[in-house]
Amino acid sequence: MMNWQQLISNKRLGQEQKHPGRHDDRTEFKRDYDRLIFSAPFRRLQNKTQVFPLPGSIFVHNRLTHSLEVASVGMSLGNDVARLLTETHPELKDTLFQEIGQIVATACLAHDLGNPPFGHSGEKAIQTFFTEGPGNSLRQMVSQEFWDDITHFEGNANAFRLLTHQFEGRRQGGFVMTYSMLASIVKYPYASSAASKKGKFGFFCSERENYQRIADELGVFCISKPGEPLRYVRHPLVYLVEAADDICYEIMDLEDAHKLKILSYEEIARLLLDFFDETEQNRILKRIEEEGLTDNNEKVVYLRARVIGLLENECVQTFVAHEQEILGGTFSGSLIDNISERPHEAYRRCAKLSAQRIYRSKVVLDVELSGYKIMETLMQQMTEAIMHPDRYYSQQLIGRVSSQYAIESHDLETRIMAVIDYISGMTDVYALDVYQKINGISLPIV
Repeated sequence: MMNWQQLISNKRLGQEQKHPGRHDDRTEFKRDYDRLIFSAPFRRLQNKTQVFPLPGSIFVHNRLTHSLEVASVGMSLGNDVARLLTETHPELKDTLFQEIGQIVATACLAHDLGNPPFGHSGEKAIQTFFTEGPGNSLRQMVSQEFWDDITHFEGNANAFRLLTHQFEGRRQGGFVMTYSMLASIVKYPYASSAASKKGKFGFFCSERENYQRIADELGVFCISKPGEPLRYVRHPLVYLVEAADDICYEIMDLEDAHKLKILSYEEIARLLLDFFDETEQNRILKRIEEEGLTDNNEKVVYLRARVIGLLENECVQTFVAHEQEILGGTFSGSLIDNISERPHEAYRRCAKLSAQRIYRSKVVLDVELSGYKIMETLMQQMTEAIMHPDRYYSQQLIGRVSSQYAIESHDLETRIMAVIDYISGMTDVYALDVYQKINGISLPIV
């Protein structure tokens, strides 16, 4: 059984023995939050696709706005859980446990940090380059565990790598984060060799020791037997980060679909009102009338806010009710999977309609097709360059890669991972720009 006193630690990975002087009253978890907000990888999320193409005349969500909204909901989830559990566990009062709202919010900011350009399509392009493309020729040149990593490439594992990876003694991006925050972003706490049917896992083999150190320190226990692929139970705060993400992407995607006229107001209103019983539906409609809301976009915003509030409360109540199962590592599914029947069924209807009408819409498919081709080409060109670094064109390509990437390492696996780090860290716009330049489609304008 895990315990809260051990699970919440402000020890920093890489600075375990260091206690620098402080010049302000920020907590260590607030420092984590600030480091992310002011970091380059976080800023780059503004040019990474969430679902729909990056904004034209109509502004829709990108990875940055999505992450900020998820962090807002995550803060509420963490604060409400801390308040309720402190009432039942008075020994947690005036301890680090009461800062879990800040920890969850920070983890929410970081949860998409490792996503490559073009989202899921970008992930698939990296995976299939090795399983179906020219990268398959590397199979016999690398270890099995490394092959499992790259053929299951996953944004969640890449976020953990980005925040913890060391190269030649310095941390890429300057991140030195707290143990509890890092554990809270690992949604799938196991090695790629134990990846689920959907290919999900939590850390690359290069960061395995980092995760083990964090898990051991926090009392997050391993559930794999000797000789089996490494598997851990989730840190409890992962469930709150996951819930914040589930709430935001499902409900906010509906709002974006309405703005883009993929779904009508009547369809959206019906979906969102169905989260409530008839009495509450009438109250909501009366409130809309009393507030004088006549614009359909404003009505959707109000309905969306009410649904997010409902789901946030449902997830808090579910977490508190199942606290012992969560601490024991026996809780099954997500918080959303275990909320009350009516909102759960309404959420499932939203998810079903999104899969049919939003994620398979022409505008989304066009982005995925283009993004896949761009990523496939970049992977092929850059991998060819590191395999034949003496060629003239290879030297030109390698020369444009930042020195923070170990692109010229003597170790093949390190070079391959450097290519993945470089390409996955690009924004959609930058990936397109590099694609056009290396294919001679466009020339730089000085």
